[in-house]
Amino acid sequence: MASERAIGGLLGATAVAAFAFILAPILSIIVFSFNIDRFPGLPWSGFTLAWYRAVLVDPTIARGLANSLIVAGATAALASFTGFAAAYVDYRYRFPGKTVYMALASLPPTVPVIILGLAMLAFLSAIGLAGSLQGIIVGHVVIAAPFAMALIRMRLADLDRDLEQAAWNLGASDWRALAQVVVPFCRPAILAALAIAAAVSFDEYMVAWFVSGINETLPVRLLAMLQGQVSPRINAVGSIVFAVSVVLVSIANVAVGRFARRQLRAAGMGAP
Repeated sequence: MASERAIGGLLGATAVAAFAFILAPILSIIVFSFNIDRFPGLPWSGFTLAWYRAVLVDPTIARGLANSLIVAGATAALASFTGFAAAYVDYRYRFPGKTVYMALASLPPTVPVIILGLAMLAFLSAIGLAGSLQGIIVGHVVIAAPFAMALIRMRLADLDRDLEQAAWNLGASDWRALAQVVVPFCRPAILAALAIAAAVSFDEYMVAWFVSGINETLPVRLLAMLQGQVSPRINAVGSIVFAVSVVLVSIANVAVGRFARRQLRAAGMGAP
């Protein structure tokens, strides 16, 4: 028993140390974004919000933030729709080559982003979308849709196929059964997919850097600032990006967590 507690304590300490090591650079950015000194260093010379105020009045950063929000919103909607469609096809139909279909649908996140960025640049240039927000959205949908598909497909795995067939037997068309049975059942996963896709898009910079042109997103603007100067505003922008990402991922976790709790309560009420 004592050895089990010792092993558990050792594993817990190892996990805490690993997370501390991973999060230390992010926490240092947040801490130094409030430091009055232009160059980061310890001890602090004083607390200030000046770098955040400088970020808010910088037109290039404001434009990058607006572009990121537009792209993230459009990407979330399109990637979730695409992910739902791909997941439903996998759930609903059997056809030759289904394994290949799922492999191709899941492929984009496994491709190195520099290769994906170059491929997107060539393709979008050929169809006249390079250098536009629409081009960035296309690239981000390709990256984010597999995440949405995975979330929704896991939810569909719990859907009793008899429910949809019962709707058909009661006179519902395929589309009506989809809208009134499948979509409501998948609502928590769809909400989580929207948040995850938005977070993926808001953080992504490599594909956006290749195809954005003058329409920079916030991560691309941050990269340009890093190349051109050393400014405490970089810490402030990084903190904002991190905060938005945390909020979006938290929304996804809350959506999935509430659904899991409802399932547990329903299972408990249905138990003999």
